[in-house]
Amino acid sequence: MTLLARLAAVAALSCAPLAALAAPATAQTAETAQTGETAQAGPWRPPLQSRWQYQLQGNAKYAATGGVNVDICVVPQSGGACVRPAVFDVDLYADGDVVGNNTTLNTAAVKAVHARGAKAVCYVDAGSIEEYRPDYQQFVAWHKSHGNSLLGKPFSAEFPNERWANINNDQGQRDFLLKMMEARVDKCVQAGFDGVEFDVVNAHEEGKSVTGWTVSPATQLVYNKALADLAHRKGLSAALKNDLSQAAELVSSFDYAVNEECFQYDECGELSVFVKAGKPVFQVEYKTAPSSFCPKAAKLGINAIKKAVDYSLKDTPYKPCK
Repeated sequence: MTLLARLAAVAALSCAPLAALAAPATAQTAETAQTGETAQAGPWRPPLQSRWQYQLQGNAKYAATGGVNVDICVVPQSGGACVRPAVFDVDLYADGDVVGNNTTLNTAAVKAVHARGAKAVCYVDAGSIEEYRPDYQQFVAWHKSHGNSLLGKPFSAEFPNERWANINNDQGQRDFLLKMMEARVDKCVQAGFDGVEFDVVNAHEEGKSVTGWTVSPATQLVYNKALADLAHRKGLSAALKNDLSQAAELVSSFDYAVNEECFQYDECGELSVFVKAGKPVFQVEYKTAPSSFCPKAAKLGINAIKKAVDYSLKDTPYKPCK
């Protein structure tokens, strides 16, 4: 997620009772159809126009599903009856504030998502190392035994408990990272996810002054393509997160894109290569009003939603464009 999206969450807005928000049966059938063929060979790949939800933080009201609100149904910006997501992008692990630990896979949420005819994408941070993850000490041990060559600068001054990873391979850093990502993706598979979103895969754009490492565009391409291949080998579809400068070079490797704030920064056109290839773009804005970005999203064929202005990613607020 973006730097600001990692800010501490505020209390989620209350959701209306599901009975009051129930969508018409015909609408629900259409949503189920959006999730794709259940008997298709290979990884699930979402249709071009698929409504999505981005919830990386839990809500204690939904403890039975790890804090994920799988029954969310809201009126879109376009108006009409409430609509439900066909795709849920949630963390590999259930929110520790909800379940009391940082090791519980989001299996309950995935099962509930599937029971409602939707699909689940597994959020994995592939380019920075977070101290609160259960495998963190493995990264530290490797870093210390290889000349402190893996863990770079803090992701930000606000988040010193997360550090940029060195994806170069002069001491085998990339090989180690890919091994660790494989273990994480195996857990995505174990939890029953359909796809995986690899976050923080744009170190080359940030530069050494930010990350602590010199990463070339070519090195970033090698790493990102390896991540996509990894997901596919495990039977999951793969999402490219941001890295807009390499979208054209990576569209053939990834099945869809996830983006934050491209309308705010007037750079969504870079993602048109995905739409032209018949691959959806799942996009989220925080500060920009839906009345401003939804018409633009419609023209570009992007599946855009509005989340909280404070960058929290709980279940609500949530406003899809259509």
